Amino acid sequence: MHHILSDALPGMETRYRTNLINSLSGFKSLNLVGTHSSTKQTNLAVFSQVFHIGADPALLGLLVRPHTVPRHTLENIQETGDFTLNHIREEFMLQAHHTSARWEESEFSACHLTPWYSGHLSAPYVAEANVRIGLRLQETTPLACNNTVLLIGSVEEIWLPTGCLLADGFVDLQKAGSLTCSGLDSYHKVYKGMRLSYAKPHALPKVLNQNPL
Repeated sequence: MHHILSDALPGMETRYRTNLINSLSGFKSLNLVGTHSSTKQTNLAVFSQVFHIGADPALLGLLVRPHTVPRHTLENIQETGDFTLNHIREEFMLQAHHTSARWEESEFSACHLTPWYSGHLSAPYVAEANVRIGLRLQETTPLACNNTVLLIGSVEEIWLPTGCLLADGFVDLQKAGSLTCSGLDSYHKVYKGMRLSYAKPHALPKVLNQNPL
């Protein structure tokens, strides 16, 4: 078993250390974040730093790298207040990853993805995505420990494929075709897993679904 102490990290080659720490936390959500500037220039960027903040009110968090260079996603959200999350599917995985290049033009046109507007929010969605979430900026918090910026958005609308929303409100992401990721460049399919009963003392939870993986 590898045992790595914190004082060994600064001496590691930069890319090696980046890969190590980025993949260390496990599998992460995977989204294309759609925004536009005040002049209506669209922007699209792949993010794995999206996470649940709370259910009531419905809030999601987006972590953005330090604003030491132009960060169009951050700047657009701060300018307009709206942004979208679009789950990546295998069918457009390569185009989605390609948005991380340093494009001068809109990533939608550069990476051959289609902007789509709901009419409820001003930010563009990705038409090719099955799961789409529209958010409005509620809070911006710079983190002093590493100068990243935490954006918290309220969930304003949700678009889900027919058959992926179960009777108890659970979203079947495997059926929706959503991918997950680890590190910066490792994309993974989602297979049907096990749903367990609510945990109570003195009895092990039960497996609820009939055909777990």
